[in-house]
Amino acid sequence: MAELHLKSYRFRAEREDDWRRLEKLLTKVGKGSAKALSDEELLALPVLYRQALSSLSVARATSLDQGLVDYLESLSTRAYFLVYGTRSNFLERLGGFFGHAWPDAAKALWRETLASFLLTLVGVLAAYFLTLHDPDWFSAFVPGDLAGGRGPTASVEAMRATLYDQGEHKGLSVFAAFLFTHNSGVAIFAFALGFAFCLPTSMLMAYNGAMLGAFLAAFGMKGLAFEAGGWLAIHGVTEISAVILAGAAGLGIGWTLAFPGDLSRPAAMAQAGRQSATLMGGVVVMLFCAGILEGVGRQVIQNDFARYGIGLVTLVAWPAYLYLPRRRSVVG
Repeated sequence: MAELHLKSYRFRAEREDDWRRLEKLLTKVGKGSAKALSDEELLALPVLYRQALSSLSVARATSLDQGLVDYLESLSTRAYFLVYGTRSNFLERLGGFFGHAWPDAAKALWRETLASFLLTLVGVLAAYFLTLHDPDWFSAFVPGDLAGGRGPTASVEAMRATLYDQGEHKGLSVFAAFLFTHNSGVAIFAFALGFAFCLPTSMLMAYNGAMLGAFLAAFGMKGLAFEAGGWLAIHGVTEISAVILAGAAGLGIGWTLAFPGDLSRPAAMAQAGRQSATLMGGVVVMLFCAGILEGVGRQVIQNDFARYGIGLVTLVAWPAYLYLPRRRSVVG
């Protein structure tokens, strides 16, 4: 036992200065940031970390006292997160999300986004022309609660009143809120149902497009297609784009589950899950923006051309933000 204590003492005496130096650097960073270290200290940090790991390995192999082993384990763990981990505050993480994480996820899932868009477009066109040909199709695509009396059987005056809210017609506010809630629910389900090999998500995208197409046809039959398009453009571009991206997130998970590629299925699903979850974070942001546009812009802006102008700006802004290349800041 005395020999073991002597070994531990000699081992500590030979290496303790390096451990203390590493501990001092970790404490310095803990009080500020990595920028608080000088260039010499930054270069010494990984060397001291490897020396601490080596000491830990020797201490375990030679069965030195447990207190020393615990100390080296703690020191090595702290150094690992500093050398290999990322230290960032909330604002830095938020900046990273908007600066590259969300756009990168959108770019990675562009094929799924295109598929989600095409499914929605097919639903819009099919329901639009079917409803124009036979108005009875409207009730097949649009639930009665969502329609709220707006449809082929409503008068032109009643339909027009839902597009221009001057404070006298409360129906539009209720309808818009119901539509926003519906689309938010569709976005969540489109993502969640992706695990079922893409099929429910694909059907949901097509059906959501069909409801939109049936509504546009109902207003078109009353000669209000242009006006309805303007009302929808203010918030609809952002809102529908968010739903399409949510569908892409679900399709990405479902496709990876069915075809994991070169990776093992668990590894491929973990990667796809991270991408899709990041994209869904952006979907929440878009739905929040759509809610503001719907709640403020729809009531304040009553001019059709101004409404289309806002819709055009959002139609250009979102793809530009998500898909155009950008410079990455280098963190030193």
